[in-house]
Amino acid sequence: MGSAAALRADCEALLGAFQEADTVRYERFAELWRQRRFHAIFYGRIRALERNKFTKKVLELAQQYLLPPYAFQIRVGALYLLYGLYSTQLCQPKQKIRIALKDWPEVQKFQQDLIESQHYDAAYVFRKLRVARAFHFTAMPKLLNYRTKKKIQENEFKEEFKDPSNRVNSLITNDVLEELMNIHEHYQKMKCVISADKSQPDKALSLIKDDFVVNLKDITLEYQEWQQKRVVGYTDHYAVASKSRRHRQVKLESSDSGSDYGKSQSRSKKNSKRPQMARSKSSAGIQGMSLLPW
Repeated sequence: MGSAAALRADCEALLGAFQEADTVRYERFAELWRQRRFHAIFYGRIRALERNKFTKKVLELAQQYLLPPYAFQIRVGALYLLYGLYSTQLCQPKQKIRIALKDWPEVQKFQQDLIESQHYDAAYVFRKLRVARAFHFTAMPKLLNYRTKKKIQENEFKEEFKDPSNRVNSLITNDVLEELMNIHEHYQKMKCVISADKSQPDKALSLIKDDFVVNLKDITLEYQEWQQKRVVGYTDHYAVASKSRRHRQVKLESSDSGSDYGKSQSRSKKNSKRPQMARSKSSAGIQGMSLLPW
């Protein structure tokens, strides 16, 4: 097994375990990262030039899982993976994550989906990468030169990581439904032609339901709605609990400020530091995620 195949196998094993966990929480990914000692991927006595090439290859491989057609949970896992790899690399200066301009709208849409679904841990990790200027925006996904092969090898997507909704959308499109409707109408007319009563087909020829195409369309729409609700449904009880804690913290701060009003100036100065300490403690939950997964 070559180095590229071994890297892909390791990344897919980590993302596969994260997918089996059926969650998008960062703390669960951090546990899987530590169990596999994934930070040791950059260890080894190699020269600086080889280290730079190896780091570029690792980041390029992990970046592929951040984009469609992979499922939402795999894309979140890829975001966490990129954050860990970028932070643990040994290159100085750090190698950046290559993002083509044509792919950036997809990444921005993914960030917006994280915020709307209240996956604030994943949105925070993405924000950390942006602040660290970890992304390198390029015109093409891969570096081109004069010795590039004529036939570029296409990436092989792992079927288990693909988003199931994409398969349905690619199979049943508006054109396909329209074509099925036309075929069904022609089929109904041909049955009337060969029937005794030309106005309606014989019951013996009713082999499929008359509303077959309509039912197929309704089922497809219901499946797409279920997929959207499933993405939003990843906001599990962990996010609800953290949200309730934030509300309680705000109430505590407001009650503290109200009780301290009208006291001496020296006492008010001391109390003025308490909300800052409270805010720092309340942000500890999200600041804790700035700690790297190892």
